[in-house]
Amino acid sequence: MEEQHNTTRLVDAQVYIPMIRSILDEGKTVPLVITGSSMTPFLVSRRDRIFLKKAEGALQVGDMAFFRRPNGQYVFHRIRKIRPEGYYFLGDAQTEVEGPLPREAIFAVAVQAERKGRLVGPGDFWWEFFRTVWPRLRPVRPAVVRLYGRTVGRKQG
Repeated sequence: MEEQHNTTRLVDAQVYIPMIRSILDEGKTVPLVITGSSMTPFLVSRRDRIFLKKAEGALQVGDMAFFRRPNGQYVFHRIRKIRPEGYYFLGDAQTEVEGPLPREAIFAVAVQAERKGRLVGPGDFWWEFFRTVWPRLRPVRPAVVRLYGRTVGRKQG
């Protein structure tokens, strides 16, 4: 029996994201490995994956959305608030809210995540904790994220 290997490739976002958007437009779900630390501690860079669907219909505070900044940069953060002037975003490891951005800037939302090798989604404890409770802890986030980083570092070391 032939052994199979999963290969992860890093591809420039300017090349990859248009391909993702095309697949999303077909109504398919797209898995994407997380890179960057802005969604820590819920999602960890190169460890976890998200499963994206095209952003259709009403979006809610707490949804994790993939959007494009006016400078062309692609970002995956949580919707922090929705106002008539647009959407405001906040990464789980961040304390500064970004926005407003127009609805058209949002092209995908996470419908599921693979976190620590386990699938989680709406209704799961950690999904709901980071969607509803974690945003209220914004003032203490830096300390919690530092502590989490030290704990994870010890386990891997």
